[in-house]
Amino acid sequence: MFNLIKKITGNDKVRPTDEDALTAHLALTVLLLEAAYADGECSDEEKEHLTTTLVRDFGVSRKDIDTLLDDSNRERREYVNLFRYTRFINENFSEKQKIAILESVWRIILLDDHLEAHEDHFAHKLANLLNLGHRDLIDAKLRARKQLS
Repeated sequence: MFNLIKKITGNDKVRPTDEDALTAHLALTVLLLEAAYADGECSDEEKEHLTTTLVRDFGVSRKDIDTLLDDSNRERREYVNLFRYTRFINENFSEKQKIAILESVWRIILLDDHLEAHEDHFAHKLANLLNLGHRDLIDAKLRARKQLS
C-alpha cells in the first residue's frame, strides 16, 4: 500500500495510513468505474481495461481488485458522491497525476470508439472537479485516443 501512495503522491517521505491507501484505491476505482458506466453500461472489455489500468498505472494489487469493484459498485448503487473522491484526489495528488487519471478516464470512455454525450459530460465534469483546465481535458483526450489506436 505504501508503494501505491508513494507512486500516487510522488512523496516517499510521508508514511500514509492504511485508510489513506484504501481511500486512494477506492477513489481511483470509483472514478474509472463511473467513466465505464457513463454510457449506461459497462462492458467486459471496459472492466478488463479498468482493471489493467488500476494495476499497471496506479499500482493497485490484483488481489484487491474484486473487493474494490464490489465496493465501488455499491457506492454507485447508493449514489456515488464524486465530490468526496475528487476532494481526496485534489488534496493528495499532483496536477500531473490528476491529468493521468483524466487520461485513464478518457481511455475507458473511448475504448468502444464511440463518444456519447453522457460520457463527454462526465469527462468535463470530472476535469472541473479535479480543478483541471479545458486544455488539460482536450490534451488528455487526444493522448488517450492515440494510445488506443
